[in-house]
Amino acid sequence: MSNISPLAYISPEAIIGENCEIGPFCYIDKNVVIGDNNIIMNSVTILSGARIGNGNTFFPGAVISAVPQDLKFKGEETTAEIGNNNRIRENVTINRGTAAKQKTVVGSNNLLMEGVHVAHDAIVGNQCIIGNTTKIAGEVIIDDSAVISACVLIHQFCHIGSYVMVGGGTRTSQDIPPFVTAAREPVAMCGLNLVGLRRHGFTTEAIGILQETYRIIYDKSIILNDRLKLAENSFPEDKNVKYIIDFIRTSISPKGRGIIY
Repeated sequence: MSNISPLAYISPEAIIGENCEIGPFCYIDKNVVIGDNNIIMNSVTILSGARIGNGNTFFPGAVISAVPQDLKFKGEETTAEIGNNNRIRENVTINRGTAAKQKTVVGSNNLLMEGVHVAHDAIVGNQCIIGNTTKIAGEVIIDDSAVISACVLIHQFCHIGSYVMVGGGTRTSQDIPPFVTAAREPVAMCGLNLVGLRRHGFTTEAIGILQETYRIIYDKSIILNDRLKLAENSFPEDKNVKYIIDFIRTSISPKGRGIIY
């Protein structure tokens, strides 16, 4: 049995799971599916196309699954999918997808702080922290365990790697490869995210391999493709190095946005 305020509006076509709390002045539209054990505080708006897992907390003013702010959107049936155990703070907006990818996705165990915007067709992984008022444009991909500080602007189609730390106020129109810290104006790679890697249990040996890999990749004395081959050959069995190489090769492909330096 869920605890639903009599001052909330819930469409009779919405599906609400067990043991949810829904506060006053919430609006839950038709074509919405909400799982179990969710806390939806007052004045939250959940619109058509929302697919919400279990154990999430939505703070006042959040708007989930609004139509995309994309002039190409023609009203197609799309979704905004949210996993489990997320904290969605005040005034967060998560738009649903367009015909491009059909869905916007926020994974599980994430913290989206006040005023974050997640645009159409973006994908946010698991265990990410997104700081206050950060704006994530359409079709951005953020891999697991990334930390994006406050007031960050991420251009459409960018890819942010796992275990990245992006400094507050940063603007990026290029991809940020995994395991690094990115900051400054214009944005630049500022070394490994050592604090984050240690917190996540990376060993001294693993960190040493990452440092050597990036030393090779960011040595501009030879062309980038040769640097990638050299790094790949130096640590052929290391899964983290493979992830970096694959990430950068995709980034520098004709359809990619390129990596920060």
